[in-house]
Order: sequence, then C-alpha cells, then structure tokens
Amino acid sequence: MNKKSDTSETSETISDSTDIKTKIVETKIVDTVAYAKEIHERVITLDTHDDINVANFLKEKNYTQRLENQVNLPKMEEGGLDVAWFIVYTGQSNLNKAGYKKAYANAMAKFEAIHRLTEEIAPDKIELALTSDDVRRINAAGKKVAMIGVENGYPIGTDISNVKKFYDLGARYMSLAHNGHSQLADSNTGEKDNVWLHKGLSDLGKEVIAEMNKYGIMVDLSHPSIEANKQAIALSKAPVIASHSAARALCDHSRNLTDEVLQLIKEKNGVVQTVAFKSYVNTNKQNKRNAFEKSIYKKVLDSMGVKYLERSEARKLAEADRDTYYANYMKARSVVNRKMETIKDAPGAVDVSDFVDHIDYLVDLIGIDHVGISSDFDGGGGIEGWSDASETFNVTLELVKRGYTEDQISKLWSGNLLRVLDDVQKVAADLQKVV
Repeated sequence: MNKKSDTSETSETISDSTDIKTKIVETKIVDTVAYAKEIHERVITLDTHDDINVANFLKEKNYTQRLENQVNLPKMEEGGLDVAWFIVYTGQSNLNKAGYKKAYANAMAKFEAIHRLTEEIAPDKIELALTSDDVRRINAAGKKVAMIGVENGYPIGTDISNVKKFYDLGARYMSLAHNGHSQLADSNTGEKDNVWLHKGLSDLGKEVIAEMNKYGIMVDLSHPSIEANKQAIALSKAPVIASHSAARALCDHSRNLTDEVLQLIKEKNGVVQTVAFKSYVNTNKQNKRNAFEKSIYKKVLDSMGVKYLERSEARKLAEADRDTYYANYMKARSVVNRKMETIKDAPGAVDVSDFVDHIDYLVDLIGIDHVGISSDFDGGGGIEGWSDASETFNVTLELVKRGYTEDQISKLWSGNLLRVLDDVQKVAADLQKVV
C-alpha cells in the first residue's frame, strides 16, 4: 500500500516536472518567435534577385494580385519582404546583330513592365528606388520597394551607350554573362567542357565595367567564370557584388563561388548575396528529392495537358512558349507541394537550415559585413520554408535561432547591399567629376 502510494506520488512528481519542462520549452519557442517577429518588422528586408514575366505586369493581371508566382505584393505583405529587385533577364543566344537586337527588345520589355507596375498600375503600393535613401524613404512611407538588376549584359550588344541607357531606366546592378559565353565575358558554364571564348573578359567587357563604374551600376559576379570574375574585381574601381550565389566549399557547383573569389570580393569591400536555390545550396540532397518529385510533376502536368520538360529543354523553347510552360509549371507546383507533404518516405527537402548554413560559412570566412540574402524566386529559386515571398520571416527566425543579433540581421537583409550601392554611386560621382 505504502509502495503503491509512493509510486503514485513519484509518478505525479515526474509528470509535474515533465509538464513544467515542456511549458518552459514552449515558452522559449514562443519568445524566440515573438522576438524574431519584432526584428523582422524593424529591419528592411531586401531580396536581390526576383525574376519577372511581363505577362504579370498588365492592367488585368499584375502584382497587386496574389498570383501563382513566388513574388507579388500580397505575398510580400504576408512575409514582410520590403524590397524586391526585379530582374531584366535575357537568355544567351547568338553573338550577332540579330541576336543583339532581339535581346535588347526583350530587355526593354522588362524595363517597361517594371516601370508600368510602379508608375501606372500600383504607384500607391510600390515605388522604384534608385538609391539607398530612396529605399529608406519609400519603406518609411509604408510602400513596397522595387529595384532593378540586369541578368546578362548580352542585350547591350556592341553599343557601349546602352550601359548609360540601362542606368537611366533604373538598373543598379548587371552581370556580364549568364548560362553561356556572352560578347562581354565567359560564363561559369564553360567549366563543363573547359571551352572558353575570352579567357575571362573581352575587351568590350572591360569597357562595359568602366562604364558601369562611371554611372553607378554594381558589377554582378553571379554567373561569369572564375577568371572573368577575378579580372572584373581587379578592374573595377568600385566594390562588386554577387547578386545570387552560394559557397562552393559547401556545394560544389560552378554557379557557386570559390573561397579565393570570396576573399577577393571581401578585399574589394563587396557583398555576396547568399542564394536560396536548392541545387546551389545542396546538390546531392536536391538530386535525391528531384528524382522522387519528378514523377509527381509529370502526373500533375499531364493532367493539365502539359508535357514535363527538363530545365535544359525548357530553355530551348521560344520565349512565348517558355513563359507559357513556366506559368503552367508554377500552377502545378502548389499541387505537387501538397502531395509531397502527404508522402512520409519522401527524401528530405533542401530547407532554410541548409540555406543558413551557407550564410554561416560565408560570415565565418569573409565577415558579417560582406554577406547578404537573395532568393532567385521565379527563376528557379526557393527552398523548404522559404518557397515564396510569403515565407520570408522564416529566414529571420532561423538567423535568430542561431544567435545573430538584430544589427547583424539588419546587415544581412539589406545593410550590406545598400552600403555597397552607396559606395558604387560615390565612385561614379567622383569619376564623373574627373571627366
């Protein structure tokens, strides 16, 4: 009887103790989330790479609506994303007059789309920023901020005056190549077969960098080759950026940056915007997930009357057909994601924790002042936990969990990138005085 009574009392004590510990843990979790939300609200969150489709910048269909794509105003509001760099992207094609003419038209259409959104469709909700002061002013006014980056200098053609034209249209960074060698620089894709066009930068590419320095456009290193990037860093009179890249030491992909290049960016007082692109964060993990997920995508797209295409196949489509395919792909994406959540034995997804591992590595290697954040949304980017702009808070939460302070988080989200923009524009002002 006494033993039974003792056991009962012990069980109750253990139960009470367990309940107390559980409550303490739950309280800490709530406190961490609440603290992270306060920080997320105070800092300016800035994503340096969000691709666009001009079909989403029309009067009847635009970013004021919660579209299927990853970045639009409702999703930015939901996730607390303040600044989106909309990308004037052009795929690489022939290096001739016809190719340049088509590329230029594509770039102009995207510039016009961004201006249409900010000046005609929703000027009361989002405004184009050209400087860091603009960013802070627009943010303080309670509006979202749009900025413009150019992915691939191919549309410049051979007309150097297009650099100033792009600047006047709002471009504040530009890469000299994409997936394929341009007339300006070799691409990282040359690593696949070790075939190069310029062995770094072309003479025209070197002139373009000088023009970018002169007018205040940040030099973006995210797609060119290692040699092209080393030459660009040495040549540039201003700090440089990588608008959406990760650490090659953690994920050995040609799109990622080597420790050597990372150190050179630091020495140039630049910044690396860590990218949340699954294959660049953890290729092995993503390959396993992809193989499993592909069969589901095929079934969903087939039910929509659409044939599944590999990225390499989709890139070969005519622009209109490619845009249509990706629009259908985005519609299928939400269905696939829901299905994947119900499959218990599915391979693990590349997630926010994997992404912040890259931030940790970069911070340890080159310092907190030289690291930033980007998604590559609507261009292939997105990870578990940050799959679109509505989930932006989850990145801040993970940073808080890892012990980053509010000042450090502010630097990562926008402070470092805006500091580089200021420095680049100061260099431009000094160069223009000399002229």
